[in-house]
Amino acid sequence: MLKHLERYFEFAHLGTNWRTEILAGVTTFLTMAYIVLVNPAILAAAGVPLPAVTAATCLSAAFGSILMGIIARYPIALAPGMGLNAYFTYTVCLKMHVPWQTALGAVFLSGMIFLALTAAGIRQMILRSIPHELYAAVASGIGLFIAFIGFRNAGLVVVDPATMVGLGNIRNPTTALALFGLILMVALEIKKVRGSILIGVVVTTGIAWALGLVHWTPMGGGFAALTQTAFKLDIRGAINKGLLEIIFVFFFVDLFDNLGTLVAVTKRAGLLASDHSIPRLNRILLADATATVFGSLTGTSTVTSYVESTAGVAAGGRSGVTAIVTGLLFLAAVGAAPFVGVVPQAATAPALILVGSLMLATITEIRWHEPLVAVPAFLTLVLIPLTYSIANGLGFGIIAWAVLHLVTGNYRKQDWLLYILAVLFLLRFVYLGAS
Repeated sequence: MLKHLERYFEFAHLGTNWRTEILAGVTTFLTMAYIVLVNPAILAAAGVPLPAVTAATCLSAAFGSILMGIIARYPIALAPGMGLNAYFTYTVCLKMHVPWQTALGAVFLSGMIFLALTAAGIRQMILRSIPHELYAAVASGIGLFIAFIGFRNAGLVVVDPATMVGLGNIRNPTTALALFGLILMVALEIKKVRGSILIGVVVTTGIAWALGLVHWTPMGGGFAALTQTAFKLDIRGAINKGLLEIIFVFFFVDLFDNLGTLVAVTKRAGLLASDHSIPRLNRILLADATATVFGSLTGTSTVTSYVESTAGVAAGGRSGVTAIVTGLLFLAAVGAAPFVGVVPQAATAPALILVGSLMLATITEIRWHEPLVAVPAFLTLVLIPLTYSIANGLGFGIIAWAVLHLVTGNYRKQDWLLYILAVLFLLRFVYLGAS
């Protein structure tokens, strides 16, 4: 049985094994387990019952990750997306006074559009239209992005009213412990110790508990709570209210955040084909679209691929087993959701910083001596972390690429879809500026 599974997940071809894949799956889960606490807190502000959305968060992450692992066989984990959950709550529900049930209906419809475009091959065409130099910029930009999140969570980078950001206090116990964790993980990585990131997270967590730096309060949850949100979405209400722009935002942001994450993870794992294409792309897109539909049915906002999957890739994960292990841990978290808070940010922040640094390796693939390539790549690279959005960075990169190629006469007719994407991104930025 195990031999059949190893052949299906191509262990020999990918140079991996069960131990590595399991450790990678645990590592991915630990770096993204915060979503079990954060997503419910955000959606609860919209009136969604907290215990129910906690269970829905875990269940949708489990479903999406396991589906991705089984049918697409990639080490990519999914969960309700950050940013989209805030848009769901603060813009759609609170600002526009849309009931959360109706907002879930809009999420469902955006997921169905995803499925339709995937079946028609349009999403695949969009991904193939993006120049491979921007792939490298996206991967590196996401590296800076998640490293910045790690620095912030560690307290090493803080808000400064005079300079926007500043250096935190390294005498703060949490910050000092995060720096210790980073040194430990890097040292283990240099020594080529398997599971270096996971070992670092576990050791740092143990020290945090010993020093009394973990403040954890159990909360309710469980499968029974799902009855408050499961199948409560109001699809007819979303259609009758004419929520087309909301559906479009859910669709558009998830599309490009997901594509950016997909490029970053596959590139970091060395899974891109020689022509820069992504094998089994249609299966990957089918998995994440189905997960969004499933999430709306259980009671949570848009489900998308998580950039924290790169932590599992850095730990050696190469196959779908990594995603399946992550999904199984999320499934276990449905009944044990209160306990995910036992791992403090001081333990997961170093993992994000280390992974972010490793992802910058792709920066060497960009032809920096050619402004036609360098400027769009640079905009993509820096605007992902500076605007706190993968979609924003990719959008500016695509617009710059299109404009520069047009004004210099270097455009090609076969790149027509890229120019359509540039126009769509430009319209999105204009819309955001007016809202």
